[in-house]
Amino acid sequence: MAKLHALLQPFVPTTDNPFDVAKAAHLLNRAGFGGTPEEIEQVLSLGPNRAVDWLLDFPDAGAEEQSLTDVPDLSSIEGIPSSFREIRQMYMGKSAEERKQIQQKFMAANRDALIQTIHWWMNRMAYGPHPLQEKLTLFWHGHFTTSAKDERAAALMWDQNELLRQHAAGNFREFVRQISRDPAMLDYLNNTQNKKAHPNENYARELMELFTLGIGNYTEQDIRESARAFTGWTHDGDKFRFDNYDHDANPKTFMGRRGNYDGDDIIDIILLNPACGPYIGSRLWTFFTYEDPEPALCTSLGLLLRENRYELRPLLRAMFSSYGFYTPRAVGTQIKSPIQLIVGMVRQLGMKMPKPQPVFGALQQMGQVPLMPPNVKGWPGGRAWINTSTLLVRYNTCVMLAGGGGEIAAANGRGFGGKTLKGFKAGGSVDAEYNAPAANSVEAAVDDWIARLIQRPITAEKRQVLIDALGGKPDNADRVKKMIQLIVSMPEFQLC
Repeated sequence: MAKLHALLQPFVPTTDNPFDVAKAAHLLNRAGFGGTPEEIEQVLSLGPNRAVDWLLDFPDAGAEEQSLTDVPDLSSIEGIPSSFREIRQMYMGKSAEERKQIQQKFMAANRDALIQTIHWWMNRMAYGPHPLQEKLTLFWHGHFTTSAKDERAAALMWDQNELLRQHAAGNFREFVRQISRDPAMLDYLNNTQNKKAHPNENYARELMELFTLGIGNYTEQDIRESARAFTGWTHDGDKFRFDNYDHDANPKTFMGRRGNYDGDDIIDIILLNPACGPYIGSRLWTFFTYEDPEPALCTSLGLLLRENRYELRPLLRAMFSSYGFYTPRAVGTQIKSPIQLIVGMVRQLGMKMPKPQPVFGALQQMGQVPLMPPNVKGWPGGRAWINTSTLLVRYNTCVMLAGGGGEIAAANGRGFGGKTLKGFKAGGSVDAEYNAPAANSVEAAVDDWIARLIQRPITAEKRQVLIDALGGKPDNADRVKKMIQLIVSMPEFQLC
C-alpha cells in the first residue's frame, strides 16, 4: 500500500492537541448535521476512531431497513395514493398508454408530492438513525445531480434519492453503473433520446466531466464514442430498459481502446483512468473537510480509493480519522449550507421540523432546495451561500426557528437542569417549563448555550452581550429566548 499523505495520517490525540468537545462537535457537524450535547458526549467517550466506525455503521444497498426509508406520507395530497410505493403498484400490468394516463393524472399533484418528499428527507436528516448516510446522500445528490425542475416526476426523484442512500458508502464502480441506469438521470441528461441513428452526448459528457474524471481528462472523441456505447439505455416508467434496436453495436474507440463497448464497459475504462480516484477523493474532501485540498493529498486519496477497488468506506474512514480533518484549516471554517443551517438548528434546539411550506420557502430564498439543484453542476457551496440577499434570509430564518415551532429542549447541564423550555412562539407568548438555575449561574447558563449552538469559544465581548441579555434573570423565558436569538444571529453560528 502506498504511503499516505501526512494529512491523511491518523489523528492521534495528545495532551497539547486532545480530542475534546470542539473536535467531537466538528466530527458530528461534518459527518452529519450537528450533535446534541448527549451525542457529543457519546463521541467523546468513543474517541476519534471508534466514533468514525459508529458513524459509518449503516446499511448499504439490499439491506432490509425499511422503517424510515419506506415512503414520504402523501396522504394529504388530493387525487393520488398515500405513498410512492402504492403509485408504483398501480403501474403494474398496465399498457404503455395506461401508464401514460396514470402519469398525467398525478402530474397535477406532483409539486405537492415534491414538497412532501423534500420535507420527508429533511426529517430524515434531522432525526434519522444514520446521520452520515444522510449527509453522504446529500453530497451525492449534488454530485450525480438531477433536478426536479426538469425531471418532473416526484416518484422518480424519490427513487433516485433512495438509490443515492443505498450506495452512499458502497462501491463507486457499482454506484456509477446504477446511477447510469436511473430513470430520473436518464431523463435529466437526455439519454432517453440517445439512439444509434442520432446519438445524444449529454450523459456521456457529464459522466466524465462532472461524475468521474473532471475537465481535461478526456477528449471530444471520447465523448462521441461513449455516447454511442450508451445508446438504447432508457427506461419504462420507474424501471431501466435496454433497447437493443436503438443500441449501436458497432466497435468504438474510447480512451485508446477499441471494442464493441456498452455503457458498463465505458465505466470500467473510465475507472482505470488515473485521474478518476483523485477527482472523487478531492470532491469528498472538499465537501467534508475544506476547499482546495493540496494536490499531493488528492493523489493520496485517489490511490487509497483505487487500492481498495473503489470501495468508498475505507476512504471515508481514513478521511474522518485523519490529522487533516482536525486541523485549524478544517474546524469551524465551513459556511453552513442552507440545509445544514436548518437541519442543524432543529437538532440543536431539539425541535420538530417546521411544516413543509415554510421550510421550502426558506430554503428557496437561501438558494438550496433539496431535489432542485440549480444545474447539472449542483450547488457551488462555500462563499456562494452568502450574498446580500441570502444573508438576511439566513439570519431571519435562524431567529424564526429560535422563536417558535414546537418544544426546545433546554441546554444540557447547569443552565436549566436538563429540563425542557416549551412553546417558543415567534411574536407570541412563551410557556416556559424548566428548573431555575442555581444562584450566580448566569455565566454558566450562557456558556452552556454557546457550547450547544456554536460549539466553539467566542470573544469575551460577545459573551458579555449574552450575559447582559439575560439581565441576571436566567429563569425568565423571554430573556432566554432573546439570548438564543442573539447567539444564532452571530456570524460564528453561520460556520461549522
